[in-house]
Amino acid sequence: MESTLSLNTWKRFVNEGALESSRLNDIIVKSWHRCKSADVNPYLDKGRSILRNEDFHSRKQMNSLFLETALPHLERIRQSAADLGMVALLIDPEGYILSITGNRLTLNEARKINFVEGACWTEKEVGTNAIGTALQTEEPIMITGTEHYSIASHQWSCSAAPVRNDDGNLIGIINISCPVNRAHPYTLGMVTSIAYTIERELSIRMHKDEIELVHASMNFVDSKQLLLLCNYKEVIVGASKTVRECIPKWSGLQLNTIVQQGFRIVMEVPVTSKRHGHSIGKIIYLSEEAHHNQTTTQIPAQSFSFKGEAGISRSFQQTLEEIKHAAPTDTTVYILGETGTGKEVIAQTIHENSSRKNGPFIALNCGAIPKELMESELFGYVDGAFTGARRQGYQGKFELANHGTIFLDEIGELPHSMQVSLLRVLQERKVTPVGSNQEIPVDIRIITATHRDLRQLVSEGKFREDLYYRLHVYPVHVPPLRERKEDIPHLMRYFCQKNAWNMNFPKELVDKLIDYQWPGNIRELFNVLERLKISLKTEAEKEKILNYLSSLNLGGQKNISNSDTSQEIEDNDFTSLPVLTFREKVQKDLMMDALRKTQGNVSLAAKLLDIPRSTFYNRLKKFNL
Repeated sequence: MESTLSLNTWKRFVNEGALESSRLNDIIVKSWHRCKSADVNPYLDKGRSILRNEDFHSRKQMNSLFLETALPHLERIRQSAADLGMVALLIDPEGYILSITGNRLTLNEARKINFVEGACWTEKEVGTNAIGTALQTEEPIMITGTEHYSIASHQWSCSAAPVRNDDGNLIGIINISCPVNRAHPYTLGMVTSIAYTIERELSIRMHKDEIELVHASMNFVDSKQLLLLCNYKEVIVGASKTVRECIPKWSGLQLNTIVQQGFRIVMEVPVTSKRHGHSIGKIIYLSEEAHHNQTTTQIPAQSFSFKGEAGISRSFQQTLEEIKHAAPTDTTVYILGETGTGKEVIAQTIHENSSRKNGPFIALNCGAIPKELMESELFGYVDGAFTGARRQGYQGKFELANHGTIFLDEIGELPHSMQVSLLRVLQERKVTPVGSNQEIPVDIRIITATHRDLRQLVSEGKFREDLYYRLHVYPVHVPPLRERKEDIPHLMRYFCQKNAWNMNFPKELVDKLIDYQWPGNIRELFNVLERLKISLKTEAEKEKILNYLSSLNLGGQKNISNSDTSQEIEDNDFTSLPVLTFREKVQKDLMMDALRKTQGNVSLAAKLLDIPRSTFYNRLKKFNL
């Protein structure tokens, strides 16, 4: 297929500015005049602007939606294009080539003129060409041979068509190019058809995203926090109960309209699609000034309160619903959840919403008490019960919890000998202090918790089956933080408010926190926030924190290529931040207490805790004591 313009016509326009436009394509004529006015070099023999690797990857990330939707269509025609000596390209709205594929020989020719990924192919860069001119006119066009303004493309034929989103905004260009001698007039129809198919697919995807956003808004529709849900155009599609009461005509408003009505945006958190993993909108946290103070979240009836942050996740709302039903009763509750998920907070909530709320709440971690001391800790002892016993005796935890609630955490660590005693307390509601033969009646509610599988312990003979069934009356599951990531921003704000931390979180930092898997759960999140409170003051420190979080996501390995930066971070101990489990923290506290009591004598401290000296030394090193 030959060009409609001869080489002489091109030379005459370049040299003299003369052009018989009546016989020429008006779009090309206007493009040539634009190029001449912009002083584009007609003798340019290759592209002159190519992105650096990091900038190219960043640009691909910015256009990921367009690429993900369009690349499968290019893949379908890749072999056909290769057989026809063609290459297919995707270009972003600023003219940068994001992807090129096709015939190997044609790709080699393209490299000679810098027609490669990362190159800018606008009219201002390389003159009249299908890509640049389609960007200017936002219309499909085919440009062949000397119709191109610069000589770099004189041996090429190119067809390009714009791709628009649902709002009619241009989001990219699809282009098919080949040597002039392989040009075919049907190429323009092909790219136009592919562009239309991509637009239809994008439209369907956007509508599905809107539906997914509506479903997401159901998570906080009854929330008393000031929450909004916006789509990618910052149009409000969901609002919490409090916002709906303040602004009856909220639906369809632009976010900036809400801000103009006296609300302040505290934080923005992206909403990620469960279908394709990309952001489809964002949750907006508004200022609560002059509205309500959220120290106690009511879920959902006024008679039930949760002193903490309930968040919006369905999984944790289900947990709260379960304990709401259990709280008014005297049923034995069994809480199952990973370390750091807040099992003690759940137990305390049950107590505070029960008829025993005016009585004591006694918590004991069974894994933190040496087995030799367990009996006296739980049951107490009388004067003279054993050598070293207090003269006035000691009230055990069961007796202290009388008319209230006792919470036995890490119940799976309870020694087998003590399991029999606990079973008797459950059956008879009586305790006998060590050294006494007098039974003391106790009116207590027992709540237990563990992160271990008690059924497995039963099958292994490590936990009594009859005790298991006595404790496993009303099981409550506390989800790990990785299963309720939508609650992370709520928890961040709650901890900051509770501790009076005046902190602003950059979006990229919030994204990192949401992406992280949190093996230490809420306790680990609190530790990281406390670290941020100290360190998040300058841009340099912010970068260190981001790198630290990246190292967490990579299983503790540094994600930093610059050796100097790595050394600086290592010196500041960001990559070695220890996140202790509750049991480790208790062990550390007991060791520090023992060392104080023995004035630093390791042998005596180890003997006091009844652990081998080698174990004590290992823990000293582990806890950096």
